[in-house]
Amino acid sequence: MPDLSDLPVQLSDIQAAARVIAGAADATPMVPSEYMGQRTGHPFWMKLEITQPTGAFKLRGATNAIRALGDDVAGVVCCSTGNHGRAVAYAAREAGLRAVICMSELVPDAKVARIRATGAEVVIEGQSQDEAQRAADRLVEAEGLVDIPPFDHPDVIAGQGTVGLEMLTERPELDTLIIPLSGGGLAAGVAVAAKALAPDIRLIGVTMDQGAAMDASIRAGQPVEVEEVASLADSLGGGIGLSNRYTFPICRALLDEVVLVTEEEILTGMQTLYYEDALVAEGACAVAHAALLSGKITARGPTATIITGRNLDMRVFNGLMAGDHVTLGDRIVKGQTYGA
Repeated sequence: MPDLSDLPVQLSDIQAAARVIAGAADATPMVPSEYMGQRTGHPFWMKLEITQPTGAFKLRGATNAIRALGDDVAGVVCCSTGNHGRAVAYAAREAGLRAVICMSELVPDAKVARIRATGAEVVIEGQSQDEAQRAADRLVEAEGLVDIPPFDHPDVIAGQGTVGLEMLTERPELDTLIIPLSGGGLAAGVAVAAKALAPDIRLIGVTMDQGAAMDASIRAGQPVEVEEVASLADSLGGGIGLSNRYTFPICRALLDEVVLVTEEEILTGMQTLYYEDALVAEGACAVAHAALLSGKITARGPTATIITGRNLDMRVFNGLMAGDHVTLGDRIVKGQTYGA
């Protein structure tokens, strides 16, 4: 195992973040899935970050980062695929700060509406998270706002890492932890906590099979750009930034494997969460189920994942659960009737 002392975020940073966010963005339930336990042959646990006030784990990192700011801050800005923006808007409102959220045109309308409802200003720009980040950079330069990055920031990573701290404290017997993988804030933070507390634990990142920036970067040995495409797991979209300093080296060092899943497999995962465990969850939450049910990951002992967010368009979700087709850019994902 790599020397954890060489990494830019340490267990002590995550433990400090746990104290900072206590009572605001912590202590979500971790529940078993009898169905997935039967399918995999091993106990299967789900950390329900969908119970956060903003509906996703992102509130942890945003709260930790914003509470670390000084008193002379004009406001905060960020780019987001939705959940980070809502978290920053919420945490900024609690701190009495102005918030501006920059998003690309790929972000679903339902997520944009929820951010506006929080009281934040919204800027829509471009077809990628990189373009949205450039809009945020201009606001930093022109108006003196402080950028709260969606993942590549030590305070954000430490905040997200409290998820892993809670999981391993509650279930130290875990053999495998399957983590939805995008820019790597969650995966990096959870990986640091998990490997520090349970060095032999198997950590697997899972993401969609098109536009997976962290996977492409790890394979290339350096951060690379990818073409972003629409996905049922839209929260996993976006690049990792060519100047990535934190999440890339941590994910490269600590993830034992990265697995890619198709849109059809993600849909099966979403339906399984809904019909077997009565959970309304985004496609990004279902990638562990997608990988296990498709046979791309085989459980070998007690296994857990993180149900990361519930910020979705319920009309679209209801259609997917009923077996409707869905159009994603120039692709059509064929609907399927669960259990048929």
